[in-house]
Amino acid sequence: MNSHNPNISSDTALPIIRQLDEAIINRIAAGEVVERPASAVKELVENAIDAGASRIEILQADGGKTLIQVSDDGCGIPPQQLPLALTRHATSKIDGSDLLDIRSFGFRGEALASLAAVGRLSIETKAEGHDATEIRAEGGHQHAPRPAARGPGTTVTLRDLFYATPARLKFLRTERAEAQAILDVVKRLAMAEPAVGFTLRDMSGGGSGRVTFRADPEAGDLFDALRKRLAVVLGKEFAANALPIDATREDIHLTGYAALPTYSRGAAVAQFIYVNGRPVRDKLLLGALRAAYMDVLSRDRHPAACLFITVDPQRVDVNVHPAKSEVRFREPAIVRGLIVSGLRHALAEAGHRASSTVGQDTLSAFRTPARPGAELGTHWQAPPDAETPRVYQMDRTSHGRASGFAAPAAQPILPGATPAQQDAPHTDPLAGAISARSDVPAADPQDIARPLGAARAQLHGCYIVSQTETGMILVDMHAAHERLVYEKLKAARGRNGVPAQALLIPDIVELGSGADVLLALAEPLAALGLGIEPFGPGAVAVRETPAILGQVDTTGLLKDICDELSDLGDSGLLESRIDAVLSRMACHGSIRSGREMRAEEMNALLREMEATPLSGQCNHGRPTYVSLELADIERLFGRA
Repeated sequence: MNSHNPNISSDTALPIIRQLDEAIINRIAAGEVVERPASAVKELVENAIDAGASRIEILQADGGKTLIQVSDDGCGIPPQQLPLALTRHATSKIDGSDLLDIRSFGFRGEALASLAAVGRLSIETKAEGHDATEIRAEGGHQHAPRPAARGPGTTVTLRDLFYATPARLKFLRTERAEAQAILDVVKRLAMAEPAVGFTLRDMSGGGSGRVTFRADPEAGDLFDALRKRLAVVLGKEFAANALPIDATREDIHLTGYAALPTYSRGAAVAQFIYVNGRPVRDKLLLGALRAAYMDVLSRDRHPAACLFITVDPQRVDVNVHPAKSEVRFREPAIVRGLIVSGLRHALAEAGHRASSTVGQDTLSAFRTPARPGAELGTHWQAPPDAETPRVYQMDRTSHGRASGFAAPAAQPILPGATPAQQDAPHTDPLAGAISARSDVPAADPQDIARPLGAARAQLHGCYIVSQTETGMILVDMHAAHERLVYEKLKAARGRNGVPAQALLIPDIVELGSGADVLLALAEPLAALGLGIEPFGPGAVAVRETPAILGQVDTTGLLKDICDELSDLGDSGLLESRIDAVLSRMACHGSIRSGREMRAEEMNALLREMEATPLSGQCNHGRPTYVSLELADIERLFGRA
């Protein structure tokens, strides 16, 4: 049965090859370069940055569908070159002699021609030593240049995007969604250029518009200016809880900021990676970022980071996709290893530090008091206009006030206290089910001056309360000890290696073309207890497996490793599985909830936390302690 092919003319026996019209060619190219209004904004702002602008203003209306305007104070375009700027494959960024030596955002010479093909485009520009000039183009038709009046720089105005290809308008999202996409693009570029000022204004509805984003030029060195810009774009909380990253491997430089594990997100919305200043979304780099946090975050949490990779342009190919959001590295394994090692080193250097948001969340919970008589788990807040009398009892002298509290079952036997003193009945009428202990040993001033303070009490057999010079610390003793034991187990593994168990009968695993890739990593896999050797074409013989894993599905393990190697170019799957076993061992070998601890034991735990990397979060990424400043606590009680 013959089927009609709509792509072949029915009045000819054979299809005819035709040369497409120039306008059609430009509209087809525009479909690759300009996917949505945000794509147009990205191309125009990148052109402004390449022109050396120090300030860039972006206007948009109706999500960029009716208006996009980008103004800069850059070098401008000479009048005689202006008509050429609107033709395809015309650019001042490269001379075409070496496509691997690209040092600018743009280099294809397609953006302006594509925008002129699908919308109404005008360019006003003034270069040094030249008069201001304006040129217009609509639907690919270019008008003659004419004089204009403006200062140095360039203003590109795009109206009625996709008016020449109205079918594309049907695939755009709502105006609000498109406006948010434009905002995201501007923020990404603003982080790449801290020394450049950015202003984004929404002109929907007319008038002078509404400023939706503003970032003034930042001064200072690389890290100082970047931190200030990140505080504007990502928020002061990120800047306060981010670690500076500065690492180099084989002339590849990694800089930026990465947040503490306890400042994690529920989705990968705060991950920004740049290659030679260009924002990219590369699965190799994002996978490396995830791998760096693998040991300190649970699977449902995502790290927050802004990283910059600086590499010789000859070692990276940015000419992969028209949107220029993907790159290809000549040595991907080196780049991935640099990200993983650089981030892990910075996280380890942070020691016991946890994010300040943990304490802020705790204070927020305290500010929502439980209603008397309400069912457990429900909370109540007085309406804003309610006149609640403020009665404070904390300043009254009371024999019932104690320096520490502990549940009866968790009271430790303190040095110097007799059993009679320990068992003496409490007369504090407010104690209820929680007993007060007033005979806690005096804290050593030297311990109070330490970062995690001096232990003052144990609550409910699970939490340690310590006193610092400026507040208090609440420690989850099981989670903290679990991290300490885990780090000791990993250190022992690093010193002695991973013991391997020999298989009585080697397992033969068919991997096809993946066998050669896996065999190339035989030596590092052997260091992790996995011994493999070739067994004919496309097959691998497994002679040893890590003893700590017990019974292993060798076929599934090797195939998973091959898949990860194919996807990311590197694999940490085996190491992660071994770490998971060590983590479970640490969990079972740590202090159990309900165990009574003496003051000496609690202080010893605090000192060990201060000396152990990553002790600010447990093996699953949860915080091990909460820090509360005295000033914040006093505000809870109306003292401030």
